Amino acid sequence: MKIKLSILTLLLFCSSFAFAQIKFTASADRTTIGTGEIFEITFSINANGERFAPPAFAGFQVVAGPNVSNSVSMINGVTSASLAYGYDLMATKEGEFTIGPATIMAGGRPYSTAPIKIKVVKGSAPGGGGGSQGNSRQQQQQQFNAPDESNIQRGRVKDISKSLFLRTSVDKSSVYLGQQIVMNLRLYTRVAIVNGEPEKIPDLNSFYSQDIKNNNPNAQWRTEVLNGVRYNVTDIKKTILFPEHEGNITIEPAIMNFVIRQQAASSSGDPFDAFFGGYEDVKYRIKSTPVVIHVKPLPMAGKPADFSGAVGTFNIAASLDKNQIKANDAINYQLKVSGTGNLKLLKPISPNFPPDFEKYDPKVTDTITENENGSSGSRRYTYLLIPRHQGDYTIDPVKFSYFNPATGRYVTLTTRAFQVKVAKGTGDNSNVTAFSGAGKQDVKVLSNDIRYIKTGTELNEVGSDFYGSGLYYFLLVLGPLGFAGALVYGKWRDKNNADVAGMKSRKAGRVAAKHLAVAKQRLAANDSKAFYEDLFRGLYGYLSNKLNIPYADLNREKIADELKARSLDESLINEMLDTLDMCEMARYAPVSGITGQQVFDKAQTMINNIESKI
Repeated sequence: MKIKLSILTLLLFCSSFAFAQIKFTASADRTTIGTGEIFEITFSINANGERFAPPAFAGFQVVAGPNVSNSVSMINGVTSASLAYGYDLMATKEGEFTIGPATIMAGGRPYSTAPIKIKVVKGSAPGGGGGSQGNSRQQQQQQFNAPDESNIQRGRVKDISKSLFLRTSVDKSSVYLGQQIVMNLRLYTRVAIVNGEPEKIPDLNSFYSQDIKNNNPNAQWRTEVLNGVRYNVTDIKKTILFPEHEGNITIEPAIMNFVIRQQAASSSGDPFDAFFGGYEDVKYRIKSTPVVIHVKPLPMAGKPADFSGAVGTFNIAASLDKNQIKANDAINYQLKVSGTGNLKLLKPISPNFPPDFEKYDPKVTDTITENENGSSGSRRYTYLLIPRHQGDYTIDPVKFSYFNPATGRYVTLTTRAFQVKVAKGTGDNSNVTAFSGAGKQDVKVLSNDIRYIKTGTELNEVGSDFYGSGLYYFLLVLGPLGFAGALVYGKWRDKNNADVAGMKSRKAGRVAAKHLAVAKQRLAANDSKAFYEDLFRGLYGYLSNKLNIPYADLNREKIADELKARSLDESLINEMLDTLDMCEMARYAPVSGITGQQVFDKAQTMINNIESKI
């Protein structure tokens, strides 16, 4: 045994100085393709290399890449390494094109590949599988799962379907219409993950959805025992769902692509070879199982006439800040709905106020949290009321009905009534206050005083001194013109300031530029995680301001619908959604195939394109 170990050590020492012929080659999976088709080109070297420089790819669009893979193995005392850079290219026009050489440094010497000629024909290439982009992508996905044949012959590819998988779980699979569901997309692994990126996030078109934010990003991975096997587990995405229609709704599978690292098998069966053997990186594509949600209609039996769609468990309370005031003074009446359920989907409540009360549109304040237990909190409606005449008035009780899915019954709650005593007012409105953005004018003038006429006037002779001069008439005209200009400007300013949504939309680009500047600093500091988080917040904040959607209500479906409603190109919308998904998924796994600078440039270009069209 000692002799064998000595021989093995000597061979390892000698092999490090042995001359090996380095080969740097380029290959394409097809040399004749159709316009719009995607093909793959790979640059491979049988050694460790550095300072790789790809060709220009003139005439082609880079869809993905570089996809870097490397492997180091030691078999029978011989150490070997390989490195490959893959690109997915799409042909944009017909003709014959030459992909120039790529270069790399290895062993202190430069190496370059031979040029490759690609012929692009109209439509689909013969034997190209239909030539459509969708079919090409499908073939690539199939190739992604297909192990290398040489690895199969050496027995290196292992069945890892039980060691790496996605699960979509829901806390309830049978619910009533409007009842909340907590969905969790979770990753289980027992293998070493080198890289991973999402291919498809489930579409939730039949649900109103609200993502659960991760408030503790430093505690992502944990261990969990499933069917007696221990896994490393992380939550990819947590979402609260509210079904929007009855029937069976299918949550489509999520798809992710991974590069996993596993030990290279020994062809000799020698235990020393197995111990000193290297490792290899293998591509693997996983797909979660679809989940079906059965949505039951709300029962008609016992349904109150005033039911407006609230589903969950709720309480309601009313309050009045004062019940003795003078005419033309303001009072605040408040309704607070609290509990668990579809709080954000509640319709406005319309209390019956005395006809003599002037009512303003309510100010709505949400204090709602989303966590693993669902959506809970409160929604507060504050009404500004102004009694115009003295007297004794009653604010009637408010009825609020909701459906409790736990009991399968409707519940009606009633607030208490309020007595208001209004004394005679003074006729002025100095104490009247109103909320910014109220539906009516803030102050209503009830009386005007007549100014006294000035009886004494001093007259000057025409042409004497300043009176009657040219400067006099110029200043005389300048005053009314200045007043008219100030009046027009004031109205224009008030109109623009009243349009809060318009102001936010106009300033969205400038606000987004500040967020992108912070993200660029993160990128320069090589802080990839913080860069993607800042870029994600910048894009979400921009879309919230530009589309006039509260930040908490943003989701893929609303973003897509609002951008489509503004007649934006489908490709731009998909690019925006893919970039948001990429930034969100970058918190859990490194992103490959695109650099941070490319993602930043893409985000900046998308914002500029939206600004130019909206």
